[in-house]
Amino acid sequence: MTIQRAERSTPQMTERAAADRHQPVLRDRVVDLLAPALQQPGAVYVDATLGMGGHTEAILRACPGARAVGIDRDTEALALAGERLAGFGERFVPVHAVYDEIPAALAELSISRADAILYDLGVSSLQLDEEERGFAYRMDAPLDMRMDQSRGMTAADVLNGYSEAELTRILKDYGEERFARKIARALVRRREQEPFTTSGPLVQLLHEVVPAASQRSGGHPAKRTFQALRIEVNAELSTWRAALPAGLDLLPVGGRVLVLAYHSLEDRIAKQLLGAGATSSAPPGMPVELPEQRPWLRLLTRGAEQADDQEIAANPRAASVRLRAAERIRETAPADLHAPADHKENRR
Repeated sequence: MTIQRAERSTPQMTERAAADRHQPVLRDRVVDLLAPALQQPGAVYVDATLGMGGHTEAILRACPGARAVGIDRDTEALALAGERLAGFGERFVPVHAVYDEIPAALAELSISRADAILYDLGVSSLQLDEEERGFAYRMDAPLDMRMDQSRGMTAADVLNGYSEAELTRILKDYGEERFARKIARALVRRREQEPFTTSGPLVQLLHEVVPAASQRSGGHPAKRTFQALRIEVNAELSTWRAALPAGLDLLPVGGRVLVLAYHSLEDRIAKQLLGAGATSSAPPGMPVELPEQRPWLRLLTRGAEQADDQEIAANPRAASVRLRAAERIRETAPADLHAPADHKENRR
């Protein structure tokens, strides 16, 4: 693992400022839920998925005594966020790392705790908008899909190298694609003629393979396949299973964590971990609950909150968001804190 401080960008690094390109999802609700943990001078806020810095900007404005560490695997996002947040000076530090590396990233900065942590999961606005990244299926672009373009396999590597069974698995598990087996079979046949390199031929194949009736009722036929490829390429679920426990372990009593999930598997992991921490571990029927069996988290939301119609109209990418938040209320967490692994996933 290599962790380094990201360099701040200059105005020449991008044609459009990050603030003009990015509208953070549920920004005001995020601030409302996390700000109570960031009121003391020197409080540490960690944006585990910094993106273009919209949430961090709002937190730093609302909590003038807090400082922020912004973590992202995407170097372009770090540059844009660094430009956006440069006015906060030393209150903001950008770090190039993956969000399951938070403990090491903070240790390198001589920080031992995080008073509030935000995880805004999934693909960012920047990654969707940049044609050459290959995340969007509405344009022909190289099949990359790496959030960190400095390392790891690409979507083309997956499409051209995975077996039919492996392709079926990721399409079904990560894309929740009804026609996973049919698509995987067609992918293997097509790549024998010519390897996949750009998204155009892939989208064309999906138009041909997914039944017309499903396309009319289920949206764009490439939506689920692109989602599955992105999750596999970036090992998003295995990383997330490790990241949330690592973050929770850094919270002091009174510290808060907030998760914005856009996929049912991501949300399930958050629901299980936060729910377990907010539930007594005492066996049913025990007359006395021991101190170590008491809940160590307090849920701050009733179930998962969603964006309202007004926000979705202004920011369509908020349509699928699920927000969960919790506060640490006890010092010691169960030693076996982890999320169950639902599926085998690419791990690099």
